[in-house]
Amino acid sequence: MIGKLKGVVDTLEEDHVILDVHGVGYLVHCSGRTLSALPRAGEAAALFIETHVREDQIRLFGFASAAERDWFRLLQGIQGIGTKTALAVLSTLSASELTQAIALGDKATVARAPGVGPRVATRIITELKDKMPGFSASEPLVAQLGGGVAPVQGGAAADAVSALVNLGYGVPQANAAIAAALRGAGEGAKTEVLIRLGLKELAK
Repeated sequence: MIGKLKGVVDTLEEDHVILDVHGVGYLVHCSGRTLSALPRAGEAAALFIETHVREDQIRLFGFASAAERDWFRLLQGIQGIGTKTALAVLSTLSASELTQAIALGDKATVARAPGVGPRVATRIITELKDKMPGFSASEPLVAQLGGGVAPVQGGAAADAVSALVNLGYGVPQANAAIAAALRGAGEGAKTEVLIRLGLKELAK
């Protein structure tokens, strides 16, 4: 199986890119978000790859990050969601935006994706809220805050930390994110507000 491709952009189309890897052109289907992030033809690029093998065809799907590829896999695990809808979701929302929307139960945001109505959006939130991947992008936040953040104590802040941990983030990362959120929102902020701000910190 192909897990990653590094090469030169040969051709950019509406829904795919042809990536030249040592003279072999791989046709890779991508989300609109990934395609827009790719350089111009003739420039070097790298994509994380998901390979689909069927009796009559082999299709490659490419992603700008491993997190986006993880979401692609998770979305397809939901009944009624195929590759087209999964790519539509990832074209509309970044990995961090999708994480935030699911964490907050924000059906309207998820339903912004073409082909995803309120019913499918509800299914996505319900089925993925306990399966969301954590992201290594949270590590710089801890370093940025000095690497040693005192544990958040009690109340809405502690509930917010717990929510982030349940989403797959480590305790240090969750503490750092909510500590930063508290500084911005104030001690009286509600749990939902702190979760939203914390996720934004982790996505930086």
